[in-house]
Amino acid sequence: MADTTPLLPPYPTTTSSSSSASSCSSHQIPKPYPHSIDEAIENHIGATTAAAQLLPASLAALAWVFDAQQTFINVFADAMPPWHCTSPSCSEAAAAAGSSPCNLPPSSWSWSLPPSTSTISSWSLQCSSPALLALPSSSFFLGCLTGGFLLATLADSRLGRKNMLILSSLLMSLSAALTAASPSLLVYAALRFICGFGRATVGTSALVLSTELVSRRWRDRVSIIGFLCFTIGFLSLPGIAYAARGESWRTLYVLTAAPAFVYTVVVYFTMKESPRWLLLKGRRLEAIETIKKMTGGGNKVINSSFSNLAFVVPHVGADEETSDNIFSAAKTLWYNRWAFRRLTALMTVSFGVGVVYYGMPLNLGNLSSNLYLSVALNAITELPSSLLVFCLISHMNRRSSTLAFTAASGLFSLACAATGGHGGWLEMAAELAAFFSACTGFSFVLIYSIELFPTCVRNSAIAMVRQALVLGGVFAPVIVAEGRRRRVLSFGVFGLAIGCCGVFAACLPETRGKRLSDTMEEEECAGACGN
Repeated sequence: MADTTPLLPPYPTTTSSSSSASSCSSHQIPKPYPHSIDEAIENHIGATTAAAQLLPASLAALAWVFDAQQTFINVFADAMPPWHCTSPSCSEAAAAAGSSPCNLPPSSWSWSLPPSTSTISSWSLQCSSPALLALPSSSFFLGCLTGGFLLATLADSRLGRKNMLILSSLLMSLSAALTAASPSLLVYAALRFICGFGRATVGTSALVLSTELVSRRWRDRVSIIGFLCFTIGFLSLPGIAYAARGESWRTLYVLTAAPAFVYTVVVYFTMKESPRWLLLKGRRLEAIETIKKMTGGGNKVINSSFSNLAFVVPHVGADEETSDNIFSAAKTLWYNRWAFRRLTALMTVSFGVGVVYYGMPLNLGNLSSNLYLSVALNAITELPSSLLVFCLISHMNRRSSTLAFTAASGLFSLACAATGGHGGWLEMAAELAAFFSACTGFSFVLIYSIELFPTCVRNSAIAMVRQALVLGGVFAPVIVAEGRRRRVLSFGVFGLAIGCCGVFAACLPETRGKRLSDTMEEEECAGACGN
C-alpha cells in the first residue's frame, strides 16, 4: 500500500513571535503528521541507505580540498627562497645580516634556486616592508571577508546552497588560474583578493549543503567529512609544492586551479539542491522531485506516495521580509535579539581561532625547521583533530569543548613564544599542539553554528562566523611579517587572541543532541521549552 503520509502538514499560524514560547504545547499536531520540515525530511531521507545519503554529501564536502589549497598556497608561493654568497667578502656581512641578503652588494650574493620559484625573488621583494610582503596574503583574506558579507545571504535567499557553491567555486578556480599570469605584485594582490572573494562562501555552502542532504543520524559525521577534506587539501599542498620545487610559483597556481574547475563542472551536473531550502522557499515540486531522486523514487509505490504529499509553509505576513530580499536573513539575525547575541559570541570566538588557525601555518617560515616538513606536520596535525571530533562529537558538549580547546591553544602559543626562537623541537612541539587545539576548536565552532541557527538563516549565520575567522586571518600575515624580526611577538599575540576570545563561548547555550530547527519561531520555541 502506498505511503500517504504528507511531507508537511498544514502549519499553524501564530499571531506574534512573542507567543511562540507559550504555544509549544498547544500547537502539537497529532500523529502521523510530522511536526516540522526537519521531521518530514527525516521520515523520507532517513529511510534511505547510508550510501545514498553520504555520497552526495561527500561530493559537496570535497570543495573543502580546494578551499584549503587556495587558503595556504601563499606559504609556498610567497616564501623567502634560499640564497648563497658568490664572493669571499659576502661571508662576514651575511653572518651579520642573518637570513636576509638585505644591505649586501647585489654582486656578492645570488639566489640558490631560479628567481621564478617565489614571488619574493621574482619581483625583488626581499628587503621590502612587512606590510608589502604581507599584501598578497592580506588581500586574499580581505577578499574572503568582503565576499562573505556580500555573498553569504544569497545562499539563504535567491541562489540556494548548490548554485552558491558552483558560483563561488568557479570564481575561485578561474581567479587562481589567472593569478599565474600576474605581471606585477599589485596585479597579483588584486587577483588574490578576487580569489578570496570567490572562496569566501565555498566552505560555508559545502558545509550547509552536505548537512542538509542527510538525516540526523549522519549529520555530525558529515560535518567532519568537510574538515577531513580540508585536511587533505592542506596536506596535499606541500606535496604539490615539493614536486614542483625549482619550478615557477605560477605552476603551483595552475596545478591547484585546474582540479577546482573540474570539480565545479561535476557539481553543476550531478549535485542536488537542499530539499530543506527548496521547501522553505515554497518550491514544493522541486523539493519533492529532489527527495524522490535521493530515495530512489522511480517506482510506482513511491510515486503514488509523493503524489499525495501536502506542503504548507509557515505563514509569512505581508510586512515580513521574504526570501526574495537578499538581505532578509541578515536582517532577521539583526532584529532577533537571541540570534544576535549568539552570533556575536560565536563571531568573537571565531576571530580568536582564526588568528591562530591561519597565522600558525603562515608563521612556519619564521621557525628554524624545514619549511616543507613544518607545513606537512601542521597539515597532518589536522587529521587527528578531525578524527577526534568525528569519533567523539556525539559524546562531547559543544560549549565546554570549545572553551577547553581555545584555552589550550592559547597556552601552547604562549609556551612557543617563551622559547624565544631557540627551543628547537620543543618549540615545534608547542606550535603543533597550539595548532591542533585551534583546529579542533575550529571544528567545534562550525558544528556549533549549524546547531544554533535555523535553516532559514543558517547559511548566513555560518558565513558570518567564518568571516570572523577570516578577519583573524587578515591580521595574521601582518603579525607574521613582524614576527620575522621579533618571533616572540607573533606567537604571543596568537596566544592572547585565541585565549581571550574563546571565553565568549561560555555565553552560548548547549546544543548536543538538539534537533535542527527550520524557522526562527521553531528555534525560539525550542529554546523556551528547553529542547
